[in-house]
Amino acid sequence: MTAKEALDHLLAFARRWTKRIDDAPEALHAWFGRERAAWKDKGWRGVVTPPRVVGTVLGLFLLVSGSFWWVTRPPALPDYSAVRAGWHPSEAWLYDRHGVLIDSSRIDYQARRLAWTRLQDVSPVARDILIAAEDRRFRAHGGVDWMALTGAARDRIEGKRGRGASTLSMQVAAYLAPDLAAPGSRGVREKLRQMRAAWSLESRWSKDQILEAYLNLAGFRGEAQGIGAAALGLFGKTPATLTRDDALLLAALLPNPQAVPGEVARRACALSRDRDCTRFAGAAASMLGPARSLALDPGLAPHLSAELLTKPGAKITTTLDAGIQRAAITALKRQLQGLGGSRARDGAVIVVDNASGDVLAYVGGIGGESTAPAVDGASAYRQAGSTLKPFLYAMGIEKGYLTAASILDDSPVQLDTASGLYVPQNYDKAFKGPVSARIALAGSLNVPAVRTLLLTGVDAFRDRLWDTGYRGLVEDGQYYGYSLALGSAEVTLMEQVDAYRSLALAGRWSPLRLTMDAKTEAPRRTTTPEAAWIVADMLADPNARAGTFGVDSALRLPFWAAVKTGTSKAMRDNWCVGFTDRFTVGVWVGNLEGDPMRAVSGTSGAAPVWRDVMLALNEANPGKAPPRPADIEERQIRFAAGIEQPRREYFLKGTGLDRVAYAPAEARRPRIVNPVAGSVYALDPDIPQDNQRLAISVSGQALGHRLILDKRDLGTADSHPLILAPPGKHRLALVDLDGKVVDQVLFTIR
Repeated sequence: MTAKEALDHLLAFARRWTKRIDDAPEALHAWFGRERAAWKDKGWRGVVTPPRVVGTVLGLFLLVSGSFWWVTRPPALPDYSAVRAGWHPSEAWLYDRHGVLIDSSRIDYQARRLAWTRLQDVSPVARDILIAAEDRRFRAHGGVDWMALTGAARDRIEGKRGRGASTLSMQVAAYLAPDLAAPGSRGVREKLRQMRAAWSLESRWSKDQILEAYLNLAGFRGEAQGIGAAALGLFGKTPATLTRDDALLLAALLPNPQAVPGEVARRACALSRDRDCTRFAGAAASMLGPARSLALDPGLAPHLSAELLTKPGAKITTTLDAGIQRAAITALKRQLQGLGGSRARDGAVIVVDNASGDVLAYVGGIGGESTAPAVDGASAYRQAGSTLKPFLYAMGIEKGYLTAASILDDSPVQLDTASGLYVPQNYDKAFKGPVSARIALAGSLNVPAVRTLLLTGVDAFRDRLWDTGYRGLVEDGQYYGYSLALGSAEVTLMEQVDAYRSLALAGRWSPLRLTMDAKTEAPRRTTTPEAAWIVADMLADPNARAGTFGVDSALRLPFWAAVKTGTSKAMRDNWCVGFTDRFTVGVWVGNLEGDPMRAVSGTSGAAPVWRDVMLALNEANPGKAPPRPADIEERQIRFAAGIEQPRREYFLKGTGLDRVAYAPAEARRPRIVNPVAGSVYALDPDIPQDNQRLAISVSGQALGHRLILDKRDLGTADSHPLILAPPGKHRLALVDLDGKVVDQVLFTIR
């Protein structure tokens, strides 16, 4: 109802009341007449007013009083129990495994507050000082302090600086009904509304309930509401442990929560009435300094808190360790600062306890020069690069297709696929010829990995990766093709760390845990213990990777550790994942927006972070090599023609060798290696045709074999002819001495 409607209602009421007086019984009028005549006889003329006049005066009185009552009516206030029941913190909190606060997240943006603080949980000295500062006669008045109101009115009349006269009851009423304290609410009407609200509150609430509500609803600094948030954020304490000086500083904040330290110190001194107040200046500066704000939000795991904290008031205990989390953050921050934003802006780190599967550190990013700081780098899907190779070699060893000493050909290869020609190359664009599987894996050579994939099969390898937790591989093997050996599939850092942990656990995989209340699943076998052990030994061999990474790279540690790096296509992602007997650590460095890194390699990007974290984790208890399974035999082997140096090697029982030789040419089937079947070559009109001849290459024992191009004899296979074929489709055949075609390819010239 509007004010005008209320006034019309009261006038109508007065008119109805006056009409009733006019229509009163004649006896009443006669009584008035007799009384008036009697007074006239006594000389009191005009004293007794006719009933109509009395009714009018009474109506006007009711009109004025009703209007006053309506205009100053306060809003309805809830009961104490309703306030308590409706209270919820604005924050949700993330704790580490030891109960240490590591992060918090703002869920409710109306105010920033903690759990409700009971009056008995506030130190008595803090209660007394806050009452003395804000409402010293709180226990004596009924909601309105008339002495304070009188003093404030006197000061205003005399032109002195006004002082507040609001009681704690009036302030609590204003907190419960914000329109009572709306901007500009300093007029007489507004004060009367606050007074009436305070009386209403006092009639239904006890003094302790009002004081408790005030301590929880009052704003002390910034967005921090309530003495619980103030005690933690400003002093790092609970309300029960607040001292006298703490309470004086809090009381000094109440008139102006945004006051500067000097102003707060002066107010605290005035409230204390102490002669020596020098201590307050330093205490106020410390209380309001930036370091104190970290007590409310340490900010150690913002990406994880964004994922887990979804309900206000939630308190989630994670598996993280605050100390390990800080070490991982420090290592990543130092590396990214060293690289500079022009080379790589983002990174992520995950540390896992091998035995339990608990995630001990989860760093989704550190901000810094990142252009996408809110993106969680630990759970984002990125190309895996060479980090999938250990599982490929483990599968090959497990199936008996190769051993750690098997020779693989690191030479140019071109594979015909449904989408075109696939020509894998190594990271350094060079080829090393025949190498052992150990050197190929540790040195992260690409062509040997593709040749191994030809043995295992793309579909079988894709299924193995799926079983090992790479759930981003939702397509079949043919979708990824031979590039799957080189990590063309997209994976997350969490998936990487969990998969490598399975190698540390002798081929057993189970999901990782992020919270202490998460259920643990029994590990399931994905790789045989023997294959997992041999691959781990290959990844831990510093001599095997020396040819690619050098003898003293960031991958070499003063204790046993298996590790693998990887770099995705166009230098967009750099990985380093490895494990000891107790921990698995994964690091990703790159640019979350997908642009390539500059001048960052496998050992200069993620590897230094991995090394720093591993050194911190294993400082007191260095990593140890896992025990060798019983079904693995050790042999001293030698390589023919000096392919590699003699060494100790490990084999599945029954597959051991003493001497390893590269298959000679006569042992390999003759075949055409260039051009590759299905190739399309385009002639460039700007280049002389004689300079665009196509080289023919043949591998294997091809003595006496001849090359036939479109029924035209090109000569012997070992002559390596250069041809200049006209535009169109062509057939190149390799025939033996008997004229039998042993290999042929079709290619096109445009």
